[in-house]
Amino acid sequence: MTSRKKGVRFIAGAGVGAAAAAALRRRWGGRRGGQVPAAPEPGSLGDTYLEHLAAAVRIPTISHEDRSLTDPAPFAEFHAFLESTYPLVHQHLSREVVAGHSLLYRWEGSDPGAAPVLLMGHMDVVGIEPGTEEDWPHPPFAGERDEEFLWGRGTLDDKCAVIAIFEAVEALLSEDFRPDVTLYVAIGDDEEIGGGQGAAAVAALLAERGVRLDFVLDEGGAVASGLLPGVTRPAALVGIGEKGYLNVEIVADGAGGHSSVPPPHTAVGTLAEAVACLEASPLPARLDSQAGFFAALAPVLGGMGGLALRHADRLGPLVEKRLGASPPGNALIRTTTAVTMISGGVKPNVLPQSARAVVNFRVMPGDSVAGVLAHVRAVVGDGVTVRQLEGGFSAEPSPLSSTESAAFRVVAEAINDVFPDAAVVPWIVMGATDARHYIPVAADVYRFSPFRLTPADMSLMHGTGERLRLSDADGALGFYRTVIEKACGTTQQW
Repeated sequence: MTSRKKGVRFIAGAGVGAAAAAALRRRWGGRRGGQVPAAPEPGSLGDTYLEHLAAAVRIPTISHEDRSLTDPAPFAEFHAFLESTYPLVHQHLSREVVAGHSLLYRWEGSDPGAAPVLLMGHMDVVGIEPGTEEDWPHPPFAGERDEEFLWGRGTLDDKCAVIAIFEAVEALLSEDFRPDVTLYVAIGDDEEIGGGQGAAAVAALLAERGVRLDFVLDEGGAVASGLLPGVTRPAALVGIGEKGYLNVEIVADGAGGHSSVPPPHTAVGTLAEAVACLEASPLPARLDSQAGFFAALAPVLGGMGGLALRHADRLGPLVEKRLGASPPGNALIRTTTAVTMISGGVKPNVLPQSARAVVNFRVMPGDSVAGVLAHVRAVVGDGVTVRQLEGGFSAEPSPLSSTESAAFRVVAEAINDVFPDAAVVPWIVMGATDARHYIPVAADVYRFSPFRLTPADMSLMHGTGERLRLSDADGALGFYRTVIEKACGTTQQW
């Protein structure tokens, strides 16, 4: 790891104290108000990236919860697209197709004793909600551009990163770059439905071969603006862990009968009371899990907010009150409760014999699936049945990766090089990513995508009107190239 043995000054740990916060202030103190780049010039590397990303968007690689509904043809087409678009990658890297349609590439390094690095993403996308097709400013699988955006499903989640990784590797190969450290590139095909067959199979294959990765870099963070009120600079959110995922089914039963002679509570009423109690009784905040986030964000948050974060160990109730006042802030500090489905009854004049609700929990590190189930049962009390929803995806929260390792410093330095106006902030990813499948085979797992996003942008990832800013192209290419150069080094040419 030639490049990574050099000293790097950035430090921001999950247990960061005053000294680390001061170091972070010194690190970023002279960098203010960086310029956001314009759209790439025609014919430039960034423009080529956008052309290739548009072509990738036009391939509708939609994954479905019911896997029998997933059409395999677009995934085979995507494989062929990668092969034809990146000839040097397919000439110099080995390629394996794993578990149907996931891909694993290996770029052999010259140092067999160095732990390899893995960059990853996913080719699958979510579908379009029926009836919303006409609401898209541009068709969701047309890959069309206007003066500001490239539109289409996958432009943010996650073909933008997949194509940027391939562009960076292809460019380095064209310049006769050869890594010291072996680089893997893994592209999953079922991330949007949990990655249980794609990424899980690739990780299992690496484990079977005895591969121990130095670090993994997946999607999950971004260069965020407007993260919290009062934040004076963009925050480059590097996920050092992610929340768990749990769906809980709550069922209330009733005797049925005619609605003219109702009991005090029908099954629907009993269920509604249980749901109301659950929403009124959130799980406790876990500020300690976000200690690194607070320490890194405090220097760029003005007023009382910055003061509270700098002393979160002593001002916990104030921090909890301020963050808990908004849905994004609340999600940062606790396991969230979201009632997402409810059903019951068959006719207006018939008492329902059963009513059912599904509640989605995003489980904070420090909590657990079993603990959440116990909390639900205690809150709703007797008279309803509580059980984990059968089938589908569930996961415990991930362990937190180090923010003091050479691997984290590689990611932080690459962000610093490409986004000098942004403060690097470790955080816990709210959603689930394929990265969690690689935890058993990696020393550290990080989650970051090199794109500038606002909260409004983030809401488009699975929604209507997903699009990528054209101005993000050059930064994306520069980031992945820098990570590869720093992480894998170079001592000789082909």
